[in-house]
Amino acid sequence: MFWIHLLVVLVFIFIGARKGGIAIGFAGGAGVLALALLGAPVAVTKHTPDGDISYLPLDVIAIIMAVIVAIAAMQVAGGMDALVDLAERILRKNPKHLSFLAPVVTYFLTLMAGTGHTAFSMMPVITEVAKENDIRPSRPLSIAVVSSQIAITASPISAAVVFLSSTLEKEGIDYLQILAVTIPTTFVACMLTAAIMMAWDKMRGTTELHTLKIYQERKAAGLVAPTGRQEGREITWAGKRSVAIFLLGLLAVMAYSTAISDKVGLIKDPPMTRDAAIIAIMLTIGTAIVLTCGVEPGRILNSSVFKSGMSAAICVLGVAWLGTTFVKAHEDTIKEYAGSILTDHPWTLAIVLFVAASLLYSQAATTKALIPTALAIGVSPLAALASFAAVSALFVLPTYPTLLAAVEIDDTGSSKIGHYIFNHPFFMPGLIAIVLSVAFAFGLGAIII
Repeated sequence: MFWIHLLVVLVFIFIGARKGGIAIGFAGGAGVLALALLGAPVAVTKHTPDGDISYLPLDVIAIIMAVIVAIAAMQVAGGMDALVDLAERILRKNPKHLSFLAPVVTYFLTLMAGTGHTAFSMMPVITEVAKENDIRPSRPLSIAVVSSQIAITASPISAAVVFLSSTLEKEGIDYLQILAVTIPTTFVACMLTAAIMMAWDKMRGTTELHTLKIYQERKAAGLVAPTGRQEGREITWAGKRSVAIFLLGLLAVMAYSTAISDKVGLIKDPPMTRDAAIIAIMLTIGTAIVLTCGVEPGRILNSSVFKSGMSAAICVLGVAWLGTTFVKAHEDTIKEYAGSILTDHPWTLAIVLFVAASLLYSQAATTKALIPTALAIGVSPLAALASFAAVSALFVLPTYPTLLAAVEIDDTGSSKIGHYIFNHPFFMPGLIAIVLSVAFAFGLGAIII
């Protein structure tokens, strides 16, 4: 039944990926039902002597929801406009370094917010600055999108990092050590990727926009919008205040996580877990923004951040549940066939995570579905941490929302998707960045841990 169940998983993931968006979560739930009808025990709750273990990804979803509502409140207050305005000023003052600065901006926006959807707000700016300076938008856009995805594995409040830390702490690696490895390795990898891709473009002579035939054709047909700084973005004190409140909340999360760490030990008997603290602090941020920034709560529900975030939560619910149900139903078989390979060649875990993430479309869902199983079959905690960046392989199929948005926003035609699915401008930068991140993490992790 292993292969039949695997086929069911792949079919429903394919169905969800074809439709995109929240349909991925719907298809995941339908896949769980199909597995149940074929005799697979649905992973819901396991009773152990130490307490019940839930295999539904409800903890991950709760964190996603709490972080998203806090960011949505900041967006309604005008905080996202303030951040985008600051980022736009940085990019416009240094247009020659756009291919480096664009991924820096999206990386740190994601690092701070815990979601890659913040990249949506920067894509029009990146495209505009590229067009104004005769740069093909595909290069800075592709690296910026990849950086926003990989930064999830370095964000102190992302659901993927929080779940990984709760899992690895049982193996002796704490939250601070995880961040000490993931933040520098992923950031340096993204910057090196930008340098490699820029050098490759210069060697091929594909840097300048005016040399692109499709751009000339689209421009002649009037399909390329004129450039110019966007007007009408009003930066208010309420918006700036909301950013300050959110940053204070982020610092509070990191401070509390540090204080309860076994290696720091400032709080011996913490009143709540890190997961609970993140949820409580994020909801408190939302409360503070609503009370001090004049935000109407009803507007939060209609914000773009809230809608995309809730869609992501449903996707994680369906896909992670589907993946966990399959893995738990065939855990012994997976251990038998994959255990020796993964323990003898720990770097192959990165390949497994890479492939799984390209299908599951979620760093958190991939982490939740596979990292505990990898540790259970003998993969070392260091290898699990070093391979973690590979869960960001959401760029493989050209159907992920931020990738599609970048293609749509680039009206020059430089970011087009080829006929062979994988030949799009996001694949190589993403692959290089993940390979470098994993390689650096194995090296730095061995030193820190």
